[in-house]
Amino acid sequence: MVTYADFMPLAPEIFLLGATCAILLVDLFVSAQRRGLVHFLALMTLVATGILTFRATGDVLGPVSAFGGMFVRDIMGDVLKLAVYVVSGAALIYAKPYLSERGLFKGEFYVLVLLAVLGMMLLISAGNLVMIYMGLELLALSSYALVALDRDSPIASEAAMKYFVLGALASGMLLYGLSLIYGATGSLDLAAIHQAAAAPGQHTLMLTGLVFVMVGLAFKFGAAPFHMWLPDVYQGAPTAITLFIGSAPKLAAFAMAYRLLEGAAGPLDAYWRDMIAVLALLSLATGNLLALMQTNLKRMLAYSTISHVGFLFLGLSAGSAQGYAAAMFYAISYSLMSAAAFASIIALSRRGFEAENIDDFKGLNASNPWLAGLVLCIMASLAGIPFFLGFWAKLAVLRAAIEGGALWLAISGLVFAVIGAFYYLRVIKVMYFDEPGAAPAGEGHAGIADPHLRWLLSVNAVLLLVLGLGWNSLMQWCQRAFLV
Repeated sequence: MVTYADFMPLAPEIFLLGATCAILLVDLFVSAQRRGLVHFLALMTLVATGILTFRATGDVLGPVSAFGGMFVRDIMGDVLKLAVYVVSGAALIYAKPYLSERGLFKGEFYVLVLLAVLGMMLLISAGNLVMIYMGLELLALSSYALVALDRDSPIASEAAMKYFVLGALASGMLLYGLSLIYGATGSLDLAAIHQAAAAPGQHTLMLTGLVFVMVGLAFKFGAAPFHMWLPDVYQGAPTAITLFIGSAPKLAAFAMAYRLLEGAAGPLDAYWRDMIAVLALLSLATGNLLALMQTNLKRMLAYSTISHVGFLFLGLSAGSAQGYAAAMFYAISYSLMSAAAFASIIALSRRGFEAENIDDFKGLNASNPWLAGLVLCIMASLAGIPFFLGFWAKLAVLRAAIEGGALWLAISGLVFAVIGAFYYLRVIKVMYFDEPGAAPAGEGHAGIADPHLRWLLSVNAVLLLVLGLGWNSLMQWCQRAFLV
């Protein structure tokens, strides 16, 4: 029976849904000249949702479930949700000047982003297979529409079609796997599935379903060999949209992987850990080697995303609390780094000029030393150079892999980390040692016009160094989530 107590853990989600509907109605009566109000309301909605989540964190010490275990609120979920709010709010601020210059500053952008955030929240707190699929589809459908936001762009429309078709295929594979797990256990509850997996006997049907689930997870992460959609979508979508879909959803994807693998199939870790390890190796190899050949910065960052997913899988492959904490730390770190990387492209872009190519950054230090320094911090962190945040994130997952008995995988990760550093250093090289490019690129090197974009990018990039020097506090929160 549903009681009032069932709704209390969902207070942030309920508020976000109501506020999103209100913003949708407000946008109907706001003129294009006053659409900044919608932008402000969307940011305030994320702030208020964050406050509700933060206040709820201190109410109880242990996990709280609602609606018969369909919804679970715990420390891991609260930390990931707070990270989602921060990254999504930054994405809204980064996107405003970009969309305004291109005639894409529309209310539906904010509604779709907030609905995607709601989907991520449900996915993070899912305690039931139905809740996992509902949150995933809400996130996916919002993302498809966001990619197609620029309806006049044939490249964006093509990217949206590829994303939709391949995403529907992956969702079907995931749903088929979930149905097999339900058939094998007779339950949709993750805790009950965990108990069934721990019972002695044959688990052939459940393992078959787990294989299909792994395929769906790999697609949502963008892991090789299910990465075929990611470079085209990242390049084809407007950069402001790429920034959002390339950062915050990775946090929800990690939560989904943890809920399904450890929360449901934990006793079968001897099987899925090997699958995760293979996906990690393939992602590290594919992402880093193909990124070396890219001249388009958005495609390079897309392939680097595949390699970063491989590093995140190193932590998951350990199958331990320390490994999950390391993977969660990596997911949060990568979201901050990815948002800053795509924001640097937005900072150099102007109407009629997209700073998407690496050559567009030539001679940036000569014309704008501060912006070049920010890009230096971003690329250094992505490369894992000491003592930036990315260095500690890579070190944490490599250590977790070694402790999990996968020394060969850790050595492979170290080798590919060295290879991957090359294409990040190439961006730094063209900024500091090459002559400025042609006239359009020279225009892109002008100062950042929007003050909010300028300050946020500065804070975001410098934060990668600050957190690199004081990373222990963030890691402690991740370890606390798994009782390390």
